[in-house]
Amino acid sequence: MNTHANIRIAHSACPHDCPSTCALDIEIRDGQIGRVHGAKDNSYTAGVICAKVARYAERVHHPDRLLKPKVRSGARGEGAWKEASWEAALDLIAERFLKAEAEFGAQSVWPYQYAGTMGLVQRDSIHRLRHAKGYSKQFDTICTNPAWTGWMMGAGALRGSDPREMAKSDCVVIWGTNAVATQVNVMTHAIRARKERSAKIVVIDVYDNATMKQADLALVLKPGTDGALACAVMHVLFREGLADRDYLARYTDDPAGLEAHLQSRTPEWASAITGLSIAEIETFARLVGETKRTYFRLGYGFTRNRNGAVNMHAALCIPAVTGAWAYEGGGAFHSNSSIFGLDKSLIEGHAYADPNVRSLDQSQIGRVLTGDAEALHGGPPVKAMLIQNTNPANVAPEQRLVKQGLMRDDLFFAVHEQFMTDTALLADVVLPATMFVEHDDIYRGGGHQHILLGPKIVDAPGEARENLYVIEELARRLGVDHLEGFGMSAREHLDWMLDKSGLGSFESFRHDRWADVQPDFDTAHFINGFGHADGKFRFRPDWTNTPSPNRPPESIGVQGQHQALPEFPDHVALIEEADPEHPFRLATSPARTFLNSSFTETPGSKKREGRPELMLHPEDASALGVEEGQRVEIGNRRGEVVLHARLFDGMRRGVVIAEGIWPNHAHERGEGINVLTGADSIAPYGGAAFHDTKVWLRAL
Repeated sequence: MNTHANIRIAHSACPHDCPSTCALDIEIRDGQIGRVHGAKDNSYTAGVICAKVARYAERVHHPDRLLKPKVRSGARGEGAWKEASWEAALDLIAERFLKAEAEFGAQSVWPYQYAGTMGLVQRDSIHRLRHAKGYSKQFDTICTNPAWTGWMMGAGALRGSDPREMAKSDCVVIWGTNAVATQVNVMTHAIRARKERSAKIVVIDVYDNATMKQADLALVLKPGTDGALACAVMHVLFREGLADRDYLARYTDDPAGLEAHLQSRTPEWASAITGLSIAEIETFARLVGETKRTYFRLGYGFTRNRNGAVNMHAALCIPAVTGAWAYEGGGAFHSNSSIFGLDKSLIEGHAYADPNVRSLDQSQIGRVLTGDAEALHGGPPVKAMLIQNTNPANVAPEQRLVKQGLMRDDLFFAVHEQFMTDTALLADVVLPATMFVEHDDIYRGGGHQHILLGPKIVDAPGEARENLYVIEELARRLGVDHLEGFGMSAREHLDWMLDKSGLGSFESFRHDRWADVQPDFDTAHFINGFGHADGKFRFRPDWTNTPSPNRPPESIGVQGQHQALPEFPDHVALIEEADPEHPFRLATSPARTFLNSSFTETPGSKKREGRPELMLHPEDASALGVEEGQRVEIGNRRGEVVLHARLFDGMRRGVVIAEGIWPNHAHERGEGINVLTGADSIAPYGGAAFHDTKVWLRAL
């Protein structure tokens, strides 16, 4: 901790669900945080963080933070509460959990969580309670699955070229991520390559966003058509002698079969599918084919379609065709999530996990809570829940079903939260939660290579308590606190995990701040072979048998229309295509100053974002008689939502964009954008297709 005048500088890490996981220097004065800065001496953060985290004091010291436990005193959702002691609130939760277990079995209790914090202790300790009690498991599907699955099908391991190598590239392809808005450090290293090496930046997305404005070549395509673009690019590479045949022969499974398959995947074919011109496709292909040090930074956005895993795999095939992996500053990257080697078995209570306990699909919470037999996987109805680190009434697909389920009179659920979210408003018990500067934890940077400590640096306000406290207190009341792993502080858990993983201790991390665990060049670039048993990159993936970090458990099985997945990279029309009744395709892209449903309460973010709007192409608007700022209604079989039109020519006709996950109450009818999104699973290993929604639109 450094001191200057009456301000001291504390060190931490950003806890939010973002690949950047920035190293932070935080101003502290009189027990409160002030401005937050990126750590200049961290080689990935490099002193740069997003504006919303720089203003984090707006969240920590917000007047609307929850400070005391509350118990519902009126009808569900009515907003009538009475304050309670922690003892009384926890007693009530335990009583209702035990009641549900006695009447319907332990699997009628479903602890539900996700990534409101990415800290390994505060996020994941809920699993220890889940396993110790035999409660229903959760199959995480709302974020990573299509991307990770598509990557694994090709590379066989979830790692890639050191993301700091972007600064050493001659061409950086930013595909499917609005990095300026969602992971600003990507731009730090890409812009450095431009300044120092005159590198070209290519951006591929479904609309002209802030990252596009930094591009030398900007490709705006239709949602769900990335696979077609990738195939046409590879067609040109083979056609024009830009494929690295020596690399292909050594490192890939069937280059001859791929080349034959791509004969018909011409730029003309892809142009009709993507909306790009033939010239745009060929220019891109020649640029990456002639630039050996091309770095493909592949994001989550373009995988949030029902053909998302196929699209990821197709895009990943390009650097295997060019041989870019062989060069520093070349290759590809999506996530380093497999490199960290942290042993979370004690935190998560692996020793108590029963393989016979069912898993419930996180994204299908609406179907689960409304009694859908298929979603329940033959088990009992869900009668009780503890919800931590997520806001399903706002962020989950099929929002009407989710709210219908949460409104059930026979469902008891408690929410541990920082603010009164859409989900908390419907709960039986609401518990006040700490923020990251108020508890100890450790973080992994999926978008880079650092493990970073986030120690407690200020006291929590009111009666806010950390996630671990809730888990420990419930374990005591539920009779499992004697089991190994319970009764430990966050620091004790971190010491155990770091020691088991050979990475030191809490105190060593307090001194060093982070550990850089980046694999060597040959490992990161797969020079010693890709992650499959034969060491080959797979152009012909085994869509249903390839291991993946979040493959569905056997009780759930392979997902979606997996029979339709292609033999080679391709465009597959598994998307929710526009039709005469629903002529528009909706993507719900991230807003710059929100992060999922976080920061929607902070003054700076609310001022920047304004109001929920729908980006609509001016020509489409003219055809519909819609003017700038006019109220419009969009809908499909799942429901309808009202927004204000913003005329914008930065996407293809027939595409509409609604940025950000605004709170439901910010919308005219109290229903948010996820009323429209579907929860049907993405093939082959699951996921949620948030950017793959057909809608109709009418002026109001």
